[in-house]
Amino acid sequence: MADLEIERRGRVILATLNRPEKKNAQSEGMLDLLCDALRSANGDASVSCFVLTGAGDAFCSGGDLGRRANDPNGGAPTPLERMDRLHGVTHRVARAVEEFEKPLIAAVNGAAVGAGMDMALMCDIRFASKSARFSEGYVKVGLIPGNGACYFLPRIVGVARALELLWTGDFVSGEEALAMGLVSRVFDDEALLDQTLSFATRLSEGPPIQQREIKKLLYQSLHTDLRTSLRAVSAHMAVIQSTHDYKEAIAAYKERRKPEFQGK
Repeated sequence: MADLEIERRGRVILATLNRPEKKNAQSEGMLDLLCDALRSANGDASVSCFVLTGAGDAFCSGGDLGRRANDPNGGAPTPLERMDRLHGVTHRVARAVEEFEKPLIAAVNGAAVGAGMDMALMCDIRFASKSARFSEGYVKVGLIPGNGACYFLPRIVGVARALELLWTGDFVSGEEALAMGLVSRVFDDEALLDQTLSFATRLSEGPPIQQREIKKLLYQSLHTDLRTSLRAVSAHMAVIQSTHDYKEAIAAYKERRKPEFQGK
């Protein structure tokens, strides 16, 4: 059985981390499959949205500490090889996510710890079950955050709260995560996946070009000044208003009907 299961739900891809016996701890094979799935979906015009969840009662417990326990050097006998492994293997997911232009949603169905929490942070939106628990537990095993937490977390919850979570490694519940803005919505455990897929399906019915441009502009705006952001918007807007889907949206509004978008 593959460490990542891929299902097609209409225009939505559902990817399930699939090592339930290990609480979906990350394996190299899992990361390979996830990177491949993201890149394939990004290039497939028939895919509009990507949902990531975990099998069983956990989202992802992080890196496979069992592997490290059997190898005191973590699979890399020198500092340079450790660095190269982290960059070349683990960080591939973050780079694949950065290149992914479509909506990416995490359905956090249980514990999301360390690298598992970081994987959720990489997504555009996070929905959680009531039993979900989040922890940046690196410090508890003598490590620093290795998968983007120092980048993503302060952008989501602010610097002070991010440092609190990173310094303590404390767990927060789904409801606590909602209160601090770490997740957007919390659902009953049995409703999480259906509700997430329903939301993803709704997005998949929207205009894909416009959705991609919104995502690009939003993330670009986090790293630039207002004037540069507005200049980019003006250029993107000129292109958007030449698309079929823009014209279809205007026509549908005037005719009081649901638009039929074609992604062109």
